[in-house]
Amino acid sequence: MDKIVITVLAAIYTCGAAFLAVYGLATLILIALYWRHRREVPAEPVTGDADLPDVLVQLPVYNERHVVSRLIDAVASLDYPRDKLRIQLLDDSTDDTTQIALAAVERHRLDGLDISVVHRRGRDGFKAGALAEGLRLADSELVAIFDADFVPPQDFLRRTVPYMVADRGLGLVQARWGHLNGNGSLVTGAQTVILDAPFVIERIGRSRSGLLFTFSGSAGLWRRECIEDSGGWQSDTLAEDVDLSYRAWMHGWRGLYLPDVVVPAEVPPLLTAYKRQQARWAAGVTQCLLKLAGPIWRSDLTLPQRIASILHLSQYLGHPVALLLLLLTVPLLMGRGLPHYLGFLGIGGLGPMLMYLVSQQALYRDWPARIPYMAAAMLLGMGISLSNTAAVLSALTGTAGEFKRTPKFKAAGRWGDVRAAGTYSPRADWTVLGELALAVYAAWGAYLAIGHAPGLAPLLAAYGLAFGAMVCVEIAEMIRTVERKPGSFERRLVDYGAGDCSSSTGAISSSSPSEGGSGWANSPPSSG
Repeated sequence: MDKIVITVLAAIYTCGAAFLAVYGLATLILIALYWRHRREVPAEPVTGDADLPDVLVQLPVYNERHVVSRLIDAVASLDYPRDKLRIQLLDDSTDDTTQIALAAVERHRLDGLDISVVHRRGRDGFKAGALAEGLRLADSELVAIFDADFVPPQDFLRRTVPYMVADRGLGLVQARWGHLNGNGSLVTGAQTVILDAPFVIERIGRSRSGLLFTFSGSAGLWRRECIEDSGGWQSDTLAEDVDLSYRAWMHGWRGLYLPDVVVPAEVPPLLTAYKRQQARWAAGVTQCLLKLAGPIWRSDLTLPQRIASILHLSQYLGHPVALLLLLLTVPLLMGRGLPHYLGFLGIGGLGPMLMYLVSQQALYRDWPARIPYMAAAMLLGMGISLSNTAAVLSALTGTAGEFKRTPKFKAAGRWGDVRAAGTYSPRADWTVLGELALAVYAAWGAYLAIGHAPGLAPLLAAYGLAFGAMVCVEIAEMIRTVERKPGSFERRLVDYGAGDCSSSTGAISSSSPSEGGSGWANSPPSSG
C-alpha cells in the first residue's frame, strides 16, 4: 500500500485515539470526584404539610397498554396532601392505551384523586409538546415527571419537595433510577450496569463538585418558574430533558441530585428496543451539542463547568470515532503502518471499566456475582457503536427524524412475556447486516494482529465477539417475537414501525382538568 496513504491513515488513527483518550481521562476524573464527595449527603429539610406547595405530576405516555395502569396506580398511591396534588396523564396514544388509562383514571377519580387525561390531537412536539401542553393547563408550583415504565415509591414527593421549599434557587431535583427487571437476562443485566455507572459515579461527582448535571427525562421534580424562565419545553431536539437542563443552569438555576431516592423502572428486555433507545439518546444529545455548545461557552458558567458540559454533550461522538479506528486498523496492520507509540493513550480506556466496577461495588453487596453483567456491558457498549454512529450522523446532518419511543412490556424479562407483548416489539433493521460485516471484519483484524501487533488482538477479538453477539441475539429475538401471529389491528401497529404508530391523526378528543375531562459513550447522558 502506498506509503503516503499509510501515513495519512496513521495520522487520522492517532487523532482518533487521542480524541477517545480525552473522554476516557475525563471519566477517570469523574470517578475521582465521586470518590472525594461520595459521603457528602445533603441534610434533609423538614417541612410541615401546611407549608407544602401544590404539585402537578405529569405522566407522558404513548402507546403503553402494558404499563399504563401500573403507572397510574403507583402515582395514585403517592403520600402527599390530596388537596395539593394534581395528576395529568398526557396521552398521545393511537391504540387501546387510552381506553385502559381512562378506566384506571376513573377508578381513582371516584376515590377523590384530582387526576385527568389530556389527549392531544396529534403528537406535535412529541414528549416536549405533551409536557408543555399539560403545563399550560395547570398552575401548580412544582412539577414531577414520570415516564410510563417507572414505578415511583409512595414517599417520592415527601423526600424531594422539602428541598424545593427550603431553597428557592433550586430548579430541579433528580432521583436515581432503579431497575424492575434487571435480572431478567444477560441483556437487561448489562443495561443495569450501564445505567448505574452515570447515576452513581457521574451525577454524584458532578453535582457535589459544582459541575452541571442534567434531568434524566423521568423521576425528577421541576420548579415551574424554572421551566418558564429557561424558555420552557422545546421540541427541536430529541433530548428535551438535556436541552432544558442546560438552559436552566445558564439562567442561574441550580439542581440537586438525590441518589438515595430511588425510582425503579423497566429496562428494555429486547436488544432491538435497547438499540432504539440508545440511538434516540445519541441523536438527541448530539442535537443539543449543536444547539447549546456556543451559548454554553459564551455563558457566565465557570471554565470547568463549560469544559465539562461540552465534553458531556459531545460524548456520543466517540461512537463514530471508535468505529473509524476499527475500520482503519486492518489496512494499517496490512501496511505495517499502525502507530506503536500510542500505547500510553490506552489508559483512557480504563475509565468505563473502572466506572462500572466502582458503581457496582457501591450499590450491591454481592457485586462479584455481577461481573458477568459488567463484561456484557462492555461488549454491549461496543456492539451498539454502529447504530449509535448512524444516529449521531443523522443529528449532525439534520436528518434525525421523529421521537421513537422505547417499547415497554411490564418488566418482561422472559421470552414468553415478550411474545405476549409482541405488537410493540421493534423490528430489526439494516444495522444487523452491518454488525455481521463488522464482526467478520474485526475477527479478520484480530487474526492479522496476532502476527503484527499482538497487544491489539484481544481488543479486535472483543469487537468481533460484541458484533457477533448482537447479531445472534437480534436474530433470536426476531424468531421468538414472530411466533405469535398478530391480528389485523396488531399487524397495522407493526407496519407503522413496531408499535411506534407515528401518524399524527387519530386522536379522538382533548380533555383537561379545567374542562372536566376525563440517550464511545457506554453510559447514557440523561434521556429517558
